[in-house]
Amino acid sequence: MKDVIRIVFLTQAEGGRSCCEQDCIVDSLKRALPGERIAVDDVADPALATPVPRLVLVHQQVLDQSFDARIAAAVRRWPDVPMLGIFGVQQHDADQFARDLPAALRDFILCPLDGRELALRVRRVLSQDHPPDRSASRETGPVRIHSLVGESALFQAQVDKIPFFADVDAPVLLQGETGTGKEVFARAIHYSSARREHAFIPINCAALPDQLFENELFGHARGAYTSAAHEQAGLVLEAEGGTLFLDEVDALNPYAQAKLLRFVQYREYRPLGCSRTKLANVRILAASNVDLRQAVANRQFREDLFHRLNVLSLVVPPLRNRADDIPLLAQRFLQRFQRADGQGPRRFSDEAMQKLLVHAWPGNVRELESTVQRAVVMCASATIQARDIECAVDQQKNVSLTGSLRAVKTSATMDAERAYLVKTLVTFRGNVTHAAKAAGKERRSFQRLLRKYGLHRESFQQDEAGPVGIYPPPLHPPFDGHA
Repeated sequence: MKDVIRIVFLTQAEGGRSCCEQDCIVDSLKRALPGERIAVDDVADPALATPVPRLVLVHQQVLDQSFDARIAAAVRRWPDVPMLGIFGVQQHDADQFARDLPAALRDFILCPLDGRELALRVRRVLSQDHPPDRSASRETGPVRIHSLVGESALFQAQVDKIPFFADVDAPVLLQGETGTGKEVFARAIHYSSARREHAFIPINCAALPDQLFENELFGHARGAYTSAAHEQAGLVLEAEGGTLFLDEVDALNPYAQAKLLRFVQYREYRPLGCSRTKLANVRILAASNVDLRQAVANRQFREDLFHRLNVLSLVVPPLRNRADDIPLLAQRFLQRFQRADGQGPRRFSDEAMQKLLVHAWPGNVRELESTVQRAVVMCASATIQARDIECAVDQQKNVSLTGSLRAVKTSATMDAERAYLVKTLVTFRGNVTHAAKAAGKERRSFQRLLRKYGLHRESFQQDEAGPVGIYPPPLHPPFDGHA
């Protein structure tokens, strides 16, 4: 006789709002586990449940202090029992919900409840014999991934999400410009999760021909079409137990989006020519370099697919918005591209670093990487000079001369203003008092300008030496009494 699968249904306190009916949840569990003996204990206080369960289902409409207290009590009572949350959180609250999500939860599902999705998550949780120790991972501090280089607040705010996103199996949508490092973040989530021992399979959706999308993703059976002489497994099966990363998901055509929607929703797929539906155990991460909300508004992307992918959201900032990280990234790339014979450049001159800081980097981190690699090849001395760095600034300025006159004028003014601030900070090695005086501005006004462009003096404090070089002229000429 099979063992009883005991599940504790941790309900809300009396008088709380219910996001879905308990009977519906219990029926879904019984249908999800046919042939299994299931016992469900409905309790409001973990102290009232005596047998040790295999699974704890947490039912809650909103995350509040009482909910945190019940989760803490459940963890104290059953430290090794996985917990799965069922929450009535609307889509527009999903981002805030993800930030408030307790670390003790193994997985969660949002209402309106879908019985088949609940079934998949319950099966996955029960199949994990050795759950990860989340309390230990929290004590070690934030996740540090070798490839994630940056200390700016904007960048670290996204890095800090990785431990929380890694603890659940919900889909994650990563958005950001080309070259910002979305795949690096996706790999960080995968290798910080319980799926780290399984494959991470990246798929460039833009490179898949429309007619081959289903075949590449799901595979085909023998004889599915004329040239299908052998059975072929798709990328979904290759990623079994691991993570499937859908890069440039916005490039999929409407037909492929419809196929992907059902797979994301139920993790079910059917290889071409196969009569049986298969169930996949994969985590789905997706990335896009366009604003998918705008694509939905323009009817270029399915709204239902967007909401399925955007359960958890991570926006990778462009490099121009985290200028403090440019020196760190440049040094990292310089070390990576050192020549095998030990010769070549080992540092950047002040003028070279200034040139890197002034550039707007439309290609983001990828452009910076190729620029440093090119400089290492072209430089014959131990120090990279400004002349060794090719940033194509002139080309960028020509491209920016589009739009209304006011927009072009504003953009040019901001570029010049930022370049001046960088030049001044480099000259005075981050001394704000001297830089403000040279710019003809009060220290407080100068600091407001630095905050406006995301510049911090610490990035320019290379040593204790005094000001060097030729001082730039003031940012604005002093008022001489004439209009």
